[in-house]
Amino acid sequence: MDGSGEMTGDSTRCVHSALDPEVTTGAVHTPIFQTSTYVQNDFADHLGYEYARGDNPTRNALQRALAELESPNQPAHGFCFASGMAAITTISQMLKQGDHVIACDDLYGGTVRLFDQIAARFGIETTYSPLKPGDLSQVIRENSKILWLESPTNPLLTVHDIRTLAAEAKKHGLIVVVDSTFATPILQRPFELGADIIVHSTTKYIGGHSDVIGGCLITQNKELAEKISFLQNAVGAVPAPLDCFLILRGLRTLDLRMTRHCESAHLLAERLQENGKVTRLFYPGLESHPTHEIARKQMNAFGGIISLEVVGGEEGARKFAAKLKLFATAESLGGIESLINHPWTMTHAAIPEKQRYDAGMTPGLIRLSVGIEDMEDLWQDLVNALDCL
Repeated sequence: MDGSGEMTGDSTRCVHSALDPEVTTGAVHTPIFQTSTYVQNDFADHLGYEYARGDNPTRNALQRALAELESPNQPAHGFCFASGMAAITTISQMLKQGDHVIACDDLYGGTVRLFDQIAARFGIETTYSPLKPGDLSQVIRENSKILWLESPTNPLLTVHDIRTLAAEAKKHGLIVVVDSTFATPILQRPFELGADIIVHSTTKYIGGHSDVIGGCLITQNKELAEKISFLQNAVGAVPAPLDCFLILRGLRTLDLRMTRHCESAHLLAERLQENGKVTRLFYPGLESHPTHEIARKQMNAFGGIISLEVVGGEEGARKFAAKLKLFATAESLGGIESLINHPWTMTHAAIPEKQRYDAGMTPGLIRLSVGIEDMEDLWQDLVNALDCL
C-alpha cells in the first residue's frame, strides 16, 4: 500500500479487491445470494436488483474484483459468464453479417470451433494468421472489426507483441481482444499494452481449484461495456451465485498460486530441455522459445504451462502419459493439481487437421499444467515416465 492508501501489491489486491463487509451481518466474505428475484417496494421501485439474470450481489462482487485486478489505475467494467466460451460467444454477438475477424493461428480449439462452425453460419468470417511482424497489414480488410489474440497461446505458448499489434489494429479501427487466461492479471496487463477487451476462462487459474466453470470479459471502454452489459442480460449466459462465490474464493489466493505455478514450471522446463527423450519443448521462459524476448518484456513471469514432444511421436506421448502418477490425464488446466493434456485428440480435436499442422501442432504434442505440488516430486514423476520411453 502506498502513502495515499492505494493497494499496490498483487497479493493485497487479490485479497481485498471488492471485499466489502456484507451490510446486514458484517460477513467478511460476500455471501451466496441464492435468489432468482427481488421484492420491489412498488412497480419498478426497488433496491437496484430486479431479476437475477440481470444482477446478483455475489456476481457483482466478483465482477468488481476482476475489473480492479486487471485495471488498478483506471475504472473498468467486469462481466461474468457461465463459461469461458460463453464470454467469447458474447463478443461474437457484437458482430453482424459481413464482419471479419483476424485471429492468431495458434488458438484454443473451442474458439476456432465457434468462429468456423457457428459464427460463420451468420456471415462472420475469420482469417487466421501467425501475426508475426508485417502479417497484420496483409490480412486487414475494409470489413475487419476485431483483432483476436491469445497470449500466451494454447498450446504452443506463443507470446504475441500485444503493444505493436494493438497499435496497428487501432489505426484501422479494430477492437483488440486479448484472451489472457494463461497469464492471468498477475503476469500480464493487456490494457497497458493496448487491449480493448480482456477475456479469461475463470475456470482455470482464477478459480484455481478445478471445481467450477466460468468466464469473464473486462473493458475500460464505456461504449463496449454498455454493449456487453446488454448482451449479458439479453442472452442470459450468466453464472450461478455459487459459481461466482467459488471463483471469488479462488481469486483471493491467485497471486500466491501463480508464484508457485511459475517457479515450478520454469525449473521443470529448464531440466526438460536437457533430457534427450524430449524432442521439442515450448516454454516462454526459455531462451530457446521463439517469443522469449517478447515474453520477457511483456510478462512478469512465464506461466505454469509447458508443452512438449517426446521420442516416439503420438505413441511415445501416450506411453509417457500412462506412466505419470502425479500428472493426471484430463481436460483443462490452471488448478492446484498437475494435469497432462493431448491437444490433438482433446482440446484442439475440432480444428481441421491441416489447420492444426499449419499452426505448428502435431499428434505427438502434449501439454503439462504444472500444479502446486512439491516441484521435486513433479520432476521425479516426469523422469520416471521419460525413462520408460
